[in-house]
Amino acid sequence: MSGSLSVVAFEGELNSIVKEYLDFGGFDKTLQDFERECEQKGKPIADLDVKSKSNQKLIGIQNELMKRFHEGKRNKYFTLWNESLPVTVRDGDSVSQKLEFYLNIYFAVYPIRFAKGQDEGEKAMQGFKQYLETRGSTLSQTTEFLPFYALPFVPSPTSHPSYKELFSDTWLKDLEVRLEKFLTLALKSTPQPKLFELYQINQLQQQLVECERKTMSYIKRHNKVQADYHNLIGVTADLVDAMEATLQGKPITPEKLQTLCSRLFSTQFHQSVDLTRPGTAGDVLRASIAPQHDDKFAYKTLDYEKVKHDMAHSTDRNKALLLQALRWRLTQSAPHLRDPVMTAFVQNDLLGCATPGEHRDVVLSLLTAPLEILRQSASRMFNAFASMSAGRTYLAQNQDLFKGLMDNLRSEDKDSITREMILGALQKLSLRRNLQTAMIDKGVIEWLVKVLEDNDSLSDYTLEYSVALLMNLCLRTAGKKRCIQNANQTLKVLSDLLGHENQEIRPYVNGALYSILAIPTIREEAKAMGMEEILRCFIKEDQPDMNRQIEFIIKQLNSTESVDEYDSDDEEDEEDEVSETMNGVCGRQ
Repeated sequence: MSGSLSVVAFEGELNSIVKEYLDFGGFDKTLQDFERECEQKGKPIADLDVKSKSNQKLIGIQNELMKRFHEGKRNKYFTLWNESLPVTVRDGDSVSQKLEFYLNIYFAVYPIRFAKGQDEGEKAMQGFKQYLETRGSTLSQTTEFLPFYALPFVPSPTSHPSYKELFSDTWLKDLEVRLEKFLTLALKSTPQPKLFELYQINQLQQQLVECERKTMSYIKRHNKVQADYHNLIGVTADLVDAMEATLQGKPITPEKLQTLCSRLFSTQFHQSVDLTRPGTAGDVLRASIAPQHDDKFAYKTLDYEKVKHDMAHSTDRNKALLLQALRWRLTQSAPHLRDPVMTAFVQNDLLGCATPGEHRDVVLSLLTAPLEILRQSASRMFNAFASMSAGRTYLAQNQDLFKGLMDNLRSEDKDSITREMILGALQKLSLRRNLQTAMIDKGVIEWLVKVLEDNDSLSDYTLEYSVALLMNLCLRTAGKKRCIQNANQTLKVLSDLLGHENQEIRPYVNGALYSILAIPTIREEAKAMGMEEILRCFIKEDQPDMNRQIEFIIKQLNSTESVDEYDSDDEEDEEDEVSETMNGVCGRQ
């Protein structure tokens, strides 16, 4: 009863907070309905004791900024911008930095949009170029802004496909609305709703609890390390004393050595060790820090017939657990045991790849099982096999496997672990030439380009393996030619990826770009979209290796050689070492 009374006591204030938020957000219809329903139910709406809705000086600054915006006065605008906005906002707020970039674009094209003359246009574009080399350089690795670094070098941006949108009324209106909203908040001409403050307080409280929990954990670890350190110093001092005594003809007794070792090892030390033998204590010390090999699977053999029976007839959950246990047998055993484990799996045809029949069909059906965890376990298993050369050779025997993997890849949700694992397996299998050919023929390149268009929504795993797979397929002449039909889309995706914050993908993006530019028609398409200017934006002083790769790509772009000189489709089937770095059983599986 007391709880409900306490709610009633400040119900009016809660309702006023809701009203303030709806008013601030512009939910006018919802606000009217809320006020009417409160009145009908007799619910109070208190008057909040808040500061004035506006501050005349700040509103004046906001109006002056909008005036200079409409007049295209870049220098005067940014002088007032820098004077009015705190440094923490201008330099530390990502929204502010992005908006400032778009404002610079706006002022750069203003003379062209409103026909102010060639001299004004060149002056404005020079100002934009100077901005790109100074404050704008911080966003040079952001995909969203990458195309605009070539804007100063494009002679006719109004007709260029990448910049036509800048001259539309829609783009201008959207920028104006975003600017007004930002200034309203940044200049605090309208106070933020109290609901914002309550939310921030709640977030800070949660962060505080988490920090306190971590602090206690770190304190315990620190105390333990400190205690071990003090114990080690004490033991070291006693050992030094013992050595000095030995030099003076007073040998250390076995009992004394036993005591010192006990202090070092505590629970790990076994009293049964004979410390009177020379070197025994040192061997014990070295063994205590030596890497431990887990040989728990070394001498165990499996009943593979029963394993296959359970893969077919157990419940879906038990099948998932069985696949997980089999995968761990491979991936979590010591490195020197993995080859024997894989050999046993292959010899017993664990996944049915060597022999067509019922077991093969059972294994493939696991990829399309209704239970998500079972699909995950199956895809992880295939990925683990594909991580080893013997596993890839084994999987390649199953002609139906690739179709099953591709069907599942296209049907899975964008963020699913199953899709990530299948993508990883395909990338590793693409080291085999016959499977490369099958992937190219089945349209994997087109699928990858479409997926990579929305690269900001992809996980790092999906992004890295997608780009690596795309590069592997584009190394083949058939893969290069496959890109001709959608050359503009492919080039745009790859140029966007050059500026992605994930630097791990850069070598694969460069490799794919270099490969497809061997096709004359793709080279012409790249030149038309200003590819050379885009590439030169990524040349930095502190990355000589990357600069060399970019120079090779530019040289390829300006080449006149025919694709026939790059034809390698008649080579023997062998694994391509250029992508071997993406493999390894110890990776995510």
